[in-house]
Amino acid sequence: MKKLAFATIKELKEYIDKKEVSREEVLSFFVKRIKDIDPKIGSTLEVFDESSVLKNSALKGNLVGIPGLLKDNICQKDRITSCASKILENFVSPYDSTVSARLKKDGAFLIGRANCDEFAMGSSTETSAFKKTANPWNLDRVAGGSSGGSAAAVSAGLVPWALGSDTGGSVRQPAAFCGVVGLKPTYGLVSRYGLVAYASSLDQIGVISRTVEDNALVLSSIAGHDTHDSTSLSVSIKDYTQDLGKKFSDKLTIGILENEMEEGVIGDDVYKSLQDSIGVFEGLGFATKRICLPSLRYGAATYFILSRAEAASNLARYDGVRYGLRKGGNEQLKEMYRKTRHDGFGQEVKCRILVGNYVLSVGHAGEFYANAKKVQQLIRREFQEAFKDIDILMSPTQAMTAFKFGAYDDNKLQLDLCDEYTAPVNLAGMPAISIPCGFDKNKLPIGLQLIGPHLSECLLYRIAHAYEQETKWHQYRPSNS
Repeated sequence: MKKLAFATIKELKEYIDKKEVSREEVLSFFVKRIKDIDPKIGSTLEVFDESSVLKNSALKGNLVGIPGLLKDNICQKDRITSCASKILENFVSPYDSTVSARLKKDGAFLIGRANCDEFAMGSSTETSAFKKTANPWNLDRVAGGSSGGSAAAVSAGLVPWALGSDTGGSVRQPAAFCGVVGLKPTYGLVSRYGLVAYASSLDQIGVISRTVEDNALVLSSIAGHDTHDSTSLSVSIKDYTQDLGKKFSDKLTIGILENEMEEGVIGDDVYKSLQDSIGVFEGLGFATKRICLPSLRYGAATYFILSRAEAASNLARYDGVRYGLRKGGNEQLKEMYRKTRHDGFGQEVKCRILVGNYVLSVGHAGEFYANAKKVQQLIRREFQEAFKDIDILMSPTQAMTAFKFGAYDDNKLQLDLCDEYTAPVNLAGMPAISIPCGFDKNKLPIGLQLIGPHLSECLLYRIAHAYEQETKWHQYRPSNS
């Protein structure tokens, strides 16, 4: 049954439909594969008992028998949801997130919890309270973050798909580092109900897979309006695979973000791969136009301020009173708060809470938070203007490939700049997809990012799929798998 390891969702469905393999056998195969291979990668925090997985999954649906992982900040009923943090280490969710409920209803197997940066705060999955996740292409390198566990598991063939969350690039960046496909949908397309909040106005659940078609299949199961989420868009459920492979009737224009692709600023191998990719798109009949959006240079700083302000507010609820970790005995309530948050939160989370409280504080809110909101509006307007003349934008997903563990221990600000190419998309609320486009001299994957206007997921998938069919980058497999 080795053919199952890197099979697409479509192939797995065919095997099950033709009774070449049962859904129970598929489940057992992937659970065993995780147990055999994941100890050296560290992509999962927990693999569930097979009988409980079978019990919770419907017998009918578009994803019957297809196993996947959910990032550990997405609630699954009667499962631990720790956000890779000590403060929620033993918290058992009493309800399903909307996405987990929809996936179960569609027959999918939710077989475990994927590791991540604590409370989704990080770009390398090094801030998890429990373990670090290695990149399957090179175990000395990070898998990216904050959804590093999800991306590494898909890359290594431990599951065909996984869900992550993307606040400033946390689906797309690890997808690029691990050589897989990662989609950040339009804000509000996928319900956030049951997603533990980091920065509520930016958070969005996204899909990680090995192919564009697989990505579209999973999005088709989880997208659509949800009355439990006040920010959910009034959009109906649809099949995002239906237009894949169709010829384009009109000549579409891809805007090349020149200020995001400066030679010497991004890595040489990244630059070359992206230039080669432009040639592939032109060979497919797309027109290309080089444009510049000046406001994007402020995207990372704007994201830095706004995300931390919202994090400080959202994480105030973890105080040891209602749920999660409680430290202390009979001392005053304030002291119990202090001990609980001191022992429960890791260094990165504490830092972001402190920064968030500072930029919201009296005397500083106007200087930082209010100005950041103005820049956010400027970024949105520039994107909107750009899409009047072009159909899709293209940029690097990251300026570099996966870095070594500890590379930025002494320069945390440089690590924050990993969000430079991805965060503006979250600030604007638009969809974007990262797809593999090559390898560097160290044989590490490179990703390119396609950005579309609001609710353009179908178009993004069509263009990404056309590129994927013309190249072979998605067919390569890491040695540690």
